[in-house]
Parts: sequence; structure tokens; C-alpha cells
Amino acid sequence: MAAFSPARSQYQKEDAERIVHGLAGVRGVTNLIAVRPVPTALDLKRRIEEALVRSAELDAQRIAVEVEVTKVSLRGMVRSWAEREEAERAAWSAPGVSAVENRIIVSA
Repeated sequence: MAAFSPARSQYQKEDAERIVHGLAGVRGVTNLIAVRPVPTALDLKRRIEEALVRSAELDAQRIAVEVEVTKVSLRGMVRSWAEREEAERAAWSAPGVSAVENRIIVSA
């Protein structure tokens, strides 16, 4: 069985059902596709900031998060490369993120 990403709209869900139903030999379709709304930039920003606060390795107040649609930019200063990488992991962990630009500086 193939894995597919969830539908972003009810139209995609209904279209998938219509296409499968029209295949030769198909007698019935049970559509279990979940519709997931696209998160807003503000929601992504909030989720990432919350993830940064939860991380014991990071001083979240030293990192600024900016979101443009689904692209995240991280800026600030941390004490180690591990902290920088942890901040990027936190950004990628938010559902809906399509790109992360990590501009965090590691202070010596």
C-alpha cells in the first residue's frame, strides 16, 4: 500500500474518491482521507517558539523566529553548534514547514 500525504482541501478528498470510484472493477470506495488545513504563518511561529522553549538545550529568548507562509527564518546567537542544530530541528518539527533558513550565529 502506498503512502500519500493528507489532502489540503475537501475538494482534493472528493476528487480522489471520484477518480478511484471511476476505475474499472471498483465496486465501492470508503474514503478515509483526512483533510488537514494549511497552518497560518502565525500558527507556525507560535509552534516553533513553543518547541524552542521546551528544549532544555536552548535559550529560546536568544532566537528570533520569522515565518513567511511556510518558510521559516531563524536568527540570533547561541553558544554552540549543537544549540544551532537543535533550533533548526525544532523549526522543522512544526507541521507545514517547507523550508528553514538558519541564520543563527554561534558565539565563541
